[in-house]
Amino acid sequence: MMGNNYEWLRQNMVEKQIRARGITDKRILDAFYKVPRHMFVGPDQKPLAYEDHPLPIEHNQTISQPFIVALMTEALQLKVNEKILEIGTGSGYQTAILAELADHVYTIERFERLSRSASTLLGELGYNNVTYRVGDGTKGWPEQAPFDRILAAAATERIPPALLEQLDTGGKLVMPVGDPGGQQLIVAGKDSSGKITRENLGGCRFLPLVEEIDS
Repeated sequence: MMGNNYEWLRQNMVEKQIRARGITDKRILDAFYKVPRHMFVGPDQKPLAYEDHPLPIEHNQTISQPFIVALMTEALQLKVNEKILEIGTGSGYQTAILAELADHVYTIERFERLSRSASTLLGELGYNNVTYRVGDGTKGWPEQAPFDRILAAAATERIPPALLEQLDTGGKLVMPVGDPGGQQLIVAGKDSSGKITRENLGGCRFLPLVEEIDS
């Protein structure tokens, strides 16, 4: 019975929080229908998993509001064969959404325990197109560059130069930019000449992207 209830809550989340706010791409909506968000939070948070706000996870991190995950995913303009770099694996929920839509996801998390938990869960859910790393997300993943798309779920005062360097020609990068007092969700693109363009999708609030990993 509980499984059916989660399914109903997930459908309601997609219709009321995502589709109703203008996200209409069928592939994105299908991914949100499919990925069981309640499995990416702790037992005490499961009843809240499909509500319209972020939720706490380990290491004082959060799983983002469903609509923000959908908005950032839509901004990537994914087709089917992209190679994605994700900064901030966290619970693995955004990772799963990306894995539904792209060819392969390379995801970096600064906290080893979060990375390990996400890897285990995504493996159990059948995602075999994700590669994990524990490290400093501001440095990207140069060994696997260039990337068609880059998504960061944590904020910096400016886009890290390494991420722009690792973005392929014609690629898109989506991340929050700014300090805790004022952040904007930015979409950066790289044209054929290497020029970076920026589009502002509006205000947002994310935890900061920390450069140094724990020793």
